[in-house]
Amino acid sequence: MSNEITYETITTEEKDQIFYITINREDKLNALNIQTLSDIKNAILSIYDKTNIRGVILTGKGSKAFAAGADIAEFANFTVEEGTRMSQEGHAVLRAIEHCPKPVIAAINGFALGGGNELAMSCHMRVCSEKAKFGQPEVNLGIIPGYAGTQRLAQLIGKGKALELLMTGDIIDANSALQLGLVNHVVPADQLILKCEEILNKIKSKAPLAVASVIQCVNAFYEKRADGNNLEVNEFGNFFGSEDFIEGTNAFLEKRPAKFRGK
Repeated sequence: MSNEITYETITTEEKDQIFYITINREDKLNALNIQTLSDIKNAILSIYDKTNIRGVILTGKGSKAFAAGADIAEFANFTVEEGTRMSQEGHAVLRAIEHCPKPVIAAINGFALGGGNELAMSCHMRVCSEKAKFGQPEVNLGIIPGYAGTQRLAQLIGKGKALELLMTGDIIDANSALQLGLVNHVVPADQLILKCEEILNKIKSKAPLAVASVIQCVNAFYEKRADGNNLEVNEFGNFFGSEDFIEGTNAFLEKRPAKFRGK
Protein backbone atom coordinates (compact mmCIF):
# COMPACT_ATOMS: atom_id res chain seq x y z
CA MET A 1 0.00 0.00 0.00
CA SER A 2 1.16 3.56 -0.65
CA ASN A 3 -0.18 7.06 -0.10
CA GLU A 4 0.82 9.52 -2.82
CA ILE A 5 -1.11 12.60 -1.65
CA THR A 6 -2.11 13.73 1.83
CA TYR A 7 -5.68 14.99 2.20
CA GLU A 8 -7.31 16.79 5.13
CA THR A 9 -10.50 14.76 5.48
CA ILE A 10 -9.93 11.48 3.65
CA THR A 11 -7.31 8.77 3.46
CA THR A 12 -6.33 6.98 0.27
CA GLU A 13 -4.53 3.73 -0.47
CA GLU A 14 -3.57 1.77 -3.56
CA LYS A 15 -3.43 -2.02 -3.43
CA ASP A 16 -3.64 -4.64 -6.16
CA GLN A 17 -4.87 -2.10 -8.75
CA ILE A 18 -7.68 -0.90 -6.46
CA PHE A 19 -7.82 2.66 -5.11
CA TYR A 20 -9.37 2.97 -1.64
CA ILE A 21 -10.89 6.27 -0.47
CA THR A 22 -12.02 6.50 3.16
CA ILE A 23 -13.86 9.53 4.55
CA ASN A 24 -11.93 10.21 7.75
CA ARG A 25 -14.35 12.21 9.94
CA GLU A 26 -15.59 9.45 12.21
CA ASP A 27 -16.29 11.85 15.10
CA LYS A 28 -18.68 13.76 12.78
CA LEU A 29 -20.22 10.54 11.40
CA ASN A 30 -18.23 11.31 8.23
CA ALA A 31 -20.45 14.29 7.45
CA LEU A 32 -19.62 15.94 4.14
CA ASN A 33 -18.27 19.44 4.57
CA ILE A 34 -16.88 21.50 1.71
CA GLN A 35 -13.33 20.29 2.32
CA THR A 36 -14.41 16.64 2.28
CA LEU A 37 -16.13 17.03 -1.07
CA SER A 38 -13.08 18.81 -2.46
CA ASP A 39 -10.77 16.05 -1.20
CA ILE A 40 -12.97 13.32 -2.71
CA LYS A 41 -13.10 15.10 -6.05
CA ASN A 42 -9.34 15.60 -6.18
CA ALA A 43 -8.70 11.98 -5.21
CA ILE A 44 -11.06 10.68 -7.90
CA LEU A 45 -9.64 12.95 -10.60
CA SER A 46 -6.10 11.90 -9.66
CA ILE A 47 -6.70 8.34 -10.88
CA TYR A 48 -8.69 9.04 -14.06
CA ASP A 49 -5.66 8.40 -16.28
CA LYS A 50 -3.77 5.95 -14.07
CA THR A 51 -3.55 2.71 -16.02
CA ASN A 52 -2.41 0.85 -12.90
CA ILE A 53 -5.73 1.63 -11.14
CA ARG A 54 -8.62 -0.57 -12.27
CA GLY A 55 -11.29 0.26 -9.70
CA VAL A 56 -12.22 2.37 -6.68
CA ILE A 57 -13.79 1.58 -3.31
CA LEU A 58 -15.27 4.56 -1.45
CA THR A 59 -16.24 4.14 2.20
CA GLY A 60 -16.45 5.91 5.56
CA LYS A 61 -14.26 5.31 8.60
CA GLY A 62 -15.74 3.37 11.48
CA SER A 63 -18.84 1.23 11.75
CA LYS A 64 -21.54 3.86 12.28
CA ALA A 65 -21.64 5.88 9.07
CA PHE A 66 -20.69 5.92 5.43
CA ALA A 67 -21.59 9.60 5.46
CA ALA A 68 -24.43 10.88 7.62
CA GLY A 69 -25.24 13.81 5.38
CA ALA A 70 -23.83 17.26 4.77
CA ASP A 71 -22.26 19.20 7.64
CA ILE A 72 -25.30 21.23 8.74
CA ALA A 73 -23.29 23.50 11.03
CA GLU A 74 -21.28 24.64 8.03
CA PHE A 75 -24.20 25.83 5.91
CA ALA A 76 -26.83 26.80 8.52
CA ASN A 77 -26.25 30.53 7.93
CA PHE A 78 -25.60 30.46 4.19
CA THR A 79 -27.15 33.08 1.91
CA VAL A 80 -29.07 32.16 -1.25
CA GLU A 81 -25.93 32.73 -3.29
CA GLU A 82 -23.79 30.61 -0.97
CA GLY A 83 -26.37 27.80 -0.98
CA THR A 84 -26.53 27.83 -4.76
CA ARG A 85 -22.75 27.69 -5.03
CA MET A 86 -22.62 24.83 -2.52
CA SER A 87 -25.07 22.83 -4.64
CA GLN A 88 -23.18 23.57 -7.85
CA GLU A 89 -19.92 22.43 -6.32
CA GLY A 90 -21.54 19.29 -4.92
CA HIS A 91 -22.95 18.44 -8.34
CA ALA A 92 -19.48 18.81 -9.87
CA VAL A 93 -17.93 16.45 -7.31
CA LEU A 94 -20.54 13.76 -7.81
CA ARG A 95 -20.34 14.06 -11.59
CA ALA A 96 -16.60 13.43 -11.33
CA ILE A 97 -17.39 10.15 -9.57
CA GLU A 98 -20.19 9.20 -11.93
CA HIS A 99 -18.02 9.78 -15.00
CA CYS A 100 -14.88 8.16 -13.61
CA PRO A 101 -13.58 5.72 -16.25
CA LYS A 102 -12.80 3.23 -13.47
CA PRO A 103 -15.71 1.45 -11.73
CA VAL A 104 -16.41 3.08 -8.35
CA ILE A 105 -18.15 1.03 -5.64
CA ALA A 106 -19.59 2.61 -2.51
CA ALA A 107 -18.97 0.37 0.52
CA ILE A 108 -21.74 1.55 2.83
CA ASN A 109 -20.96 0.58 6.40
CA GLY A 110 -23.68 2.51 8.24
CA PHE A 111 -25.73 5.66 7.77
CA ALA A 112 -25.95 7.03 4.23
CA LEU A 113 -28.25 10.00 4.71
CA GLY A 114 -28.80 13.19 2.76
CA GLY A 115 -25.57 14.11 1.04
CA GLY A 116 -24.15 10.75 2.08
CA ASN A 117 -26.85 8.89 0.16
CA GLU A 118 -26.31 11.25 -2.77
CA LEU A 119 -22.60 10.46 -2.68
CA ALA A 120 -23.33 6.72 -2.68
CA MET A 121 -25.77 7.07 -5.58
CA SER A 122 -23.13 8.79 -7.72
CA CYS A 123 -21.00 5.64 -7.52
CA HIS A 124 -21.45 2.98 -10.18
CA MET A 125 -22.44 0.32 -7.65
CA ARG A 126 -23.37 0.15 -3.99
CA VAL A 127 -22.65 -2.64 -1.52
CA CYS A 128 -23.85 -2.23 2.06
CA SER A 129 -23.63 -3.92 5.41
CA GLU A 130 -26.72 -5.33 7.09
CA LYS A 131 -26.73 -2.35 9.48
CA ALA A 132 -26.79 0.33 6.77
CA LYS A 133 -29.54 2.97 6.71
CA PHE A 134 -30.53 5.18 3.79
CA GLY A 135 -32.60 8.31 3.33
CA GLN A 136 -32.99 11.85 2.06
CA PRO A 137 -34.31 13.67 5.15
CA GLU A 138 -33.67 17.19 3.85
CA VAL A 139 -37.37 18.16 4.06
CA ASN A 140 -36.97 18.02 7.84
CA LEU A 141 -34.57 20.96 7.51
CA GLY A 142 -36.86 22.88 5.21
CA ILE A 143 -34.77 22.22 2.08
CA ILE A 144 -34.37 19.56 -0.62
CA PRO A 145 -31.39 17.43 -1.68
CA GLY A 146 -28.75 19.60 -3.34
CA TYR A 147 -26.34 17.09 -4.88
CA ALA A 148 -28.64 15.59 -7.56
CA GLY A 149 -30.48 13.43 -5.05
CA THR A 150 -33.85 14.18 -6.63
CA GLN A 151 -32.48 12.99 -9.97
CA ARG A 152 -30.42 9.91 -9.12
CA LEU A 153 -32.89 8.49 -6.59
CA ALA A 154 -35.65 8.51 -9.20
CA GLN A 155 -33.30 6.89 -11.72
CA LEU A 156 -32.38 4.10 -9.34
CA ILE A 157 -35.68 3.24 -7.62
CA GLY A 158 -38.37 4.82 -9.80
CA LYS A 159 -40.39 8.01 -9.60
CA GLY A 160 -43.14 6.95 -7.20
CA LYS A 161 -40.98 5.50 -4.44
CA ALA A 162 -38.41 8.28 -4.86
CA LEU A 163 -41.09 10.91 -4.36
CA GLU A 164 -42.31 9.12 -1.25
CA LEU A 165 -38.85 8.99 0.33
CA LEU A 166 -37.99 12.55 -0.71
CA MET A 167 -41.22 14.04 0.64
CA THR A 168 -41.54 11.99 3.86
CA GLY A 169 -37.86 11.98 4.73
CA ASP A 170 -38.25 8.33 5.76
CA ILE A 171 -35.16 6.25 6.56
CA ILE A 172 -35.00 2.73 5.10
CA ASP A 173 -32.91 -0.26 6.10
CA ALA A 174 -30.51 -2.34 4.04
CA ASN A 175 -33.00 -5.00 2.94
CA SER A 176 -35.50 -2.36 1.80
CA ALA A 177 -32.72 -0.64 -0.14
CA LEU A 178 -31.89 -3.96 -1.83
CA GLN A 179 -35.53 -4.61 -2.74
CA LEU A 180 -35.85 -1.13 -4.24
CA GLY A 181 -32.66 -1.49 -6.28
CA LEU A 182 -30.82 1.23 -4.38
CA VAL A 183 -28.00 -1.19 -3.53
CA ASN A 184 -26.52 -4.14 -5.41
CA HIS A 185 -25.69 -6.36 -2.43
CA VAL A 186 -26.22 -6.60 1.33
CA VAL A 187 -23.53 -8.45 3.30
CA PRO A 188 -22.39 -8.87 6.92
CA ALA A 189 -20.26 -5.94 8.07
CA ASP A 190 -17.05 -7.96 8.14
CA GLN A 191 -17.58 -8.98 4.51
CA LEU A 192 -18.25 -5.48 3.14
CA ILE A 193 -14.86 -4.58 1.67
CA LEU A 194 -14.26 -8.19 0.64
CA LYS A 195 -17.45 -8.17 -1.45
CA CYS A 196 -16.44 -4.92 -3.15
CA GLU A 197 -13.01 -6.37 -3.87
CA GLU A 198 -14.60 -9.54 -5.25
CA ILE A 199 -16.63 -7.51 -7.76
CA LEU A 200 -13.68 -5.36 -8.79
CA ASN A 201 -11.36 -8.36 -9.11
CA LYS A 202 -13.81 -9.86 -11.56
CA ILE A 203 -13.97 -6.59 -13.52
CA LYS A 204 -10.15 -6.35 -13.46
CA SER A 205 -10.00 -9.43 -15.71
CA LYS A 206 -11.99 -7.62 -18.41
CA ALA A 207 -10.77 -5.18 -21.06
CA PRO A 208 -10.15 -1.78 -19.37
CA LEU A 209 -11.19 0.26 -22.40
CA ALA A 210 -14.42 -1.70 -22.71
CA VAL A 211 -15.21 -1.20 -19.01
CA ALA A 212 -14.69 2.55 -19.34
CA SER A 213 -16.87 2.61 -22.45
CA VAL A 214 -19.70 0.78 -20.66
CA ILE A 215 -19.69 3.47 -17.96
CA GLN A 216 -19.75 6.22 -20.58
CA CYS A 217 -22.58 4.67 -22.59
CA VAL A 218 -24.81 3.88 -19.61
CA ASN A 219 -24.33 7.41 -18.25
CA ALA A 220 -25.37 8.79 -21.64
CA PHE A 221 -28.82 7.22 -21.23
CA TYR A 222 -29.54 9.67 -18.42
CA GLU A 223 -28.11 12.77 -20.07
CA LYS A 224 -30.59 14.84 -22.03
CA ARG A 225 -27.95 16.24 -24.37
CA ALA A 226 -26.43 12.86 -25.17
CA ASP A 227 -27.57 10.23 -27.68
CA GLY A 228 -26.71 7.01 -25.91
CA ASN A 229 -27.58 4.81 -28.87
CA ASN A 230 -25.38 6.76 -31.25
CA LEU A 231 -22.56 6.78 -28.71
CA GLU A 232 -22.82 3.01 -28.35
CA VAL A 233 -22.65 2.54 -32.13
CA ASN A 234 -19.50 4.65 -32.36
CA GLU A 235 -17.87 3.11 -29.31
CA PHE A 236 -18.66 -0.42 -30.54
CA GLY A 237 -17.16 0.28 -33.96
CA ASN A 238 -14.03 1.88 -32.53
CA PHE A 239 -13.19 -1.26 -30.56
CA PHE A 240 -12.58 -3.16 -33.78
CA GLY A 241 -9.41 -1.10 -34.09
CA SER A 242 -8.16 -1.89 -30.57
CA GLU A 243 -5.50 -4.37 -29.46
CA ASP A 244 -7.81 -5.56 -26.70
CA PHE A 245 -10.43 -6.65 -29.25
CA ILE A 246 -7.84 -8.67 -31.17
CA GLU A 247 -6.58 -10.23 -27.95
CA GLY A 248 -10.09 -10.95 -26.68
CA THR A 249 -11.30 -12.63 -29.84
CA ASN A 250 -8.09 -14.61 -30.30
CA ALA A 251 -8.23 -15.77 -26.69
CA PHE A 252 -11.83 -16.89 -27.15
CA LEU A 253 -11.04 -18.81 -30.33
CA GLU A 254 -7.92 -20.34 -28.78
CA LYS A 255 -9.82 -21.25 -25.61
CA ARG A 256 -7.46 -19.42 -23.25
CA PRO A 257 -7.78 -16.51 -20.78
CA ALA A 258 -7.38 -13.11 -22.37
CA LYS A 259 -4.52 -10.82 -21.33
CA PHE A 260 -5.82 -7.31 -21.89
CA ARG A 261 -3.46 -4.33 -21.99
CA GLY A 262 -5.91 -1.45 -22.21
CA LYS A 263 -4.87 -0.56 -25.76
